[in-house]
Amino acid sequence: MMAPEGWPFAVIPLFAGAIFWIVGWPPVGVLLMALGVFALFFFRNPRRICTFGPDTACAPADGKVIKVCPAPSEMIQRELPKQISIFMSVFNVHVNRAAIDGTLTEYSYNKGRKFSAFKDKASLENEQNLSVWDGPRGRIALKQIAGLVARRIVFDHQPGDRVRRGDRIGLIRYGSRVDVFLPDDATILVEEGDRVRAGESAIAEFVGDTSS
Repeated sequence: MMAPEGWPFAVIPLFAGAIFWIVGWPPVGVLLMALGVFALFFFRNPRRICTFGPDTACAPADGKVIKVCPAPSEMIQRELPKQISIFMSVFNVHVNRAAIDGTLTEYSYNKGRKFSAFKDKASLENEQNLSVWDGPRGRIALKQIAGLVARRIVFDHQPGDRVRRGDRIGLIRYGSRVDVFLPDDATILVEEGDRVRAGESAIAEFVGDTSS
């Protein structure tokens, strides 16, 4: 299965490569077709199912956990003081998924710049968005952050939309990261260096009172 945004990036170079091959320019044809095949790989959209209980938040992105740390002041003010950052290389699946069952209550987008997604200032200055999700077990926020060579952040939802864990919420093209912000009563289940899969890997558990 492939993310629909990827079809132009795959079909156009594959078609152009075939044309160049036919007219007698095989090196150019091979290069273009290789780009098309890479696009098919990059924009893959495998099915994911979260098998954990309702108190568990799943990873919103495939990749490597590069930070488990206190959140910046803007998120502390939102009572989301814990942060997990997941870096996606160009070889990871770049479809991002809902971490909890919940409703999108807030969304904002900042065009920003393009620093390497590994750098701390990427979370402040890069192209990015912020989505805040309210669920029956608690609230979280997600930042999709474009990386050095990322071209565009895609986000599928509007405030008021409801999602279930593992549902697609968007994607980021060509290398990037997702920051997850959690409430103080959430127990983080991952460490820096861990590898996670969107919609399948548990990253946190809500342990506070959820009766209200």
